Amino acid sequence: MGTSRQPRWRRKIRPVIRWLPSFARLATITLLVVLSIFVALRVAAPYLISTGLVRSGIEDALSNWAGYRAEIAGKPVIEFWPTPRITLSKISVHQQGNGNKLLGTIESLSAEFSLIDAIRGRASFHEFHLLRPNLQLTRESSGVIDWTNEGLLARAIAGAREEGGREVLDKKLDASVGAITVEDGTVNVADVASGRTYRFDGVTADVSWRKLSSPITAVLIARTSGQDLKLDFSSPSPLLIFGGSKAEMSASLTSSLLTARFQGLANISHFFDLAGNMSLSIGDLPALLTWADRSLPGLATLKTFAIETDVASVPNGFRFDNVTMSMNGSNARGVMDVAFPPGKRAKLGGTLAFDQMNFRSLFDAFILRLAAGEANGPADGGALQKLDLDLRLSAKQALIEPFTLSDVGASIIVSSNEAKFDIGDSQFEGGALSAHLEAMRGDFDGGGKLQLSIRGADFAGLIERLQLKGPLPLATGSLDMSLKTTMPLWKAGAGDVTGRVAFRARSGSLPGFDAEAVREEAARADFFPLNAVSHRAFAFDNFDIAADLADGAATIHGGRIEGPQQTLILSGVIPYQSNGLALSGTIEATDPTASTSFPPLPFFVGGAWPEPVISPAPVTQQGSTK
Repeated sequence: MGTSRQPRWRRKIRPVIRWLPSFARLATITLLVVLSIFVALRVAAPYLISTGLVRSGIEDALSNWAGYRAEIAGKPVIEFWPTPRITLSKISVHQQGNGNKLLGTIESLSAEFSLIDAIRGRASFHEFHLLRPNLQLTRESSGVIDWTNEGLLARAIAGAREEGGREVLDKKLDASVGAITVEDGTVNVADVASGRTYRFDGVTADVSWRKLSSPITAVLIARTSGQDLKLDFSSPSPLLIFGGSKAEMSASLTSSLLTARFQGLANISHFFDLAGNMSLSIGDLPALLTWADRSLPGLATLKTFAIETDVASVPNGFRFDNVTMSMNGSNARGVMDVAFPPGKRAKLGGTLAFDQMNFRSLFDAFILRLAAGEANGPADGGALQKLDLDLRLSAKQALIEPFTLSDVGASIIVSSNEAKFDIGDSQFEGGALSAHLEAMRGDFDGGGKLQLSIRGADFAGLIERLQLKGPLPLATGSLDMSLKTTMPLWKAGAGDVTGRVAFRARSGSLPGFDAEAVREEAARADFFPLNAVSHRAFAFDNFDIAADLADGAATIHGGRIEGPQQTLILSGVIPYQSNGLALSGTIEATDPTASTSFPPLPFFVGGAWPEPVISPAPVTQQGSTK
């Protein structure tokens, strides 16, 4: 009998088994040698490395990086376990030459260094940690921050160039950076253009930047004016960004007051040069303005604001596409653009379509624009006073408390010292509404005017829904209003308004006025409350009344409410600020030939709305009032 053949996998693995013990022994010996060298270097390092060499090396490294002169006053501390690291204290960095400009101070700086390089007489460092640095920076008029002075970083920024959408840097200008962490720092930035100095305290930062030619990611947390801010920044072309060139970047700013984000191509020294996607969200606009030491009137209801859009630079301005905007929960989509033409006023224009819109927030924004020079603002009125507007708005539904409009088309136009707000068309209570609000010239403090027209609206349903009291017309009618004031719009009260109001209607009723009951009670009493005798409504075929407004009162001239048989005529004054009444009226026959059946009944109306008091007037035989 023949022997069975061995499986193929056994024949293949036998050679491996033969050399495996030799490989294991070689790997073990190599590992032991490496560990022995590692331990020996750590033990012998204090005797092989010159502390002065490491100290002068990091001093030179700081000077070479920034182009300033670094001075170290504190005694260095060197650690060799678990990694070689040097810690220096009392560091100051000054400008070279006679100026001796101070860039900043550092309480302590620690960095890891290469043990092999140090033994060979060279010093190379990475993984920097700065404790309580205090930097004094200057933002030049060009927008670039002067934080280097012909050092390695400055030369790399100047030598970086863009090719094919990528940052390119010559190898001789490249250098290793590593990780940089900052703890409890302070940064003061003097802005040459504005003359202001911005201070940031409690600065904590983590920067990952392997080489100057590598991408950078950074997270910075700081406090300014009592508010904590967090900045996340990254860019595949940091040298181009720091040098004031347009390059790809991503940045987000987060605080309890606002959140902002941008991703795309940008130039941090020239904000008119960008293209990308941005978003801004403000949860409490009044609180944000208070933090920024700004205060504007008419801002009580304009609380939240958010926008997300694609943005791109255009000549002398920006174009915003795919805009999604929200004000106090009212959402809109559209396009906008803003232009800053040389020597002219800036202009914001665009078209926005809302699903739902609250006109109160819009009016607050409108008044905020008009009143921009108020409330301790700058003498020139600030940025808002220098901004013209040309916005077209539409909404499926719009709220003007307590009224609701639908299918609204509106516009806001502000040019120089003229401002106009128009509702060109809208549906209101089954009818149509249009309105025009205009602010006068004179820095917008010369007053304004309002024109309102309502046609074919169901005032009966409106009065019932609003639960208004008193004898008010229940009918489908039309209202025209023309008002003006010489006071600033954001200061004007009811007593500061003059103008005219007119109401017309057909086929309706006036509840709470029973003409027959009034006649009967007038024959028995010298005066009586209207609601005590009026349990039926006065049906009318025509309602026509107009009033002039001035000094907080409405003056009615010949208001006429015609019923099938009797007509009510009213004139007099209604001081609406006090809800008072001072009217004279007459109930007479609609058809003069029926005056025998319905003789004229003159009366006075006093008391207060909505419960007036009727006082019949004596009539002579000729029908005149005594």
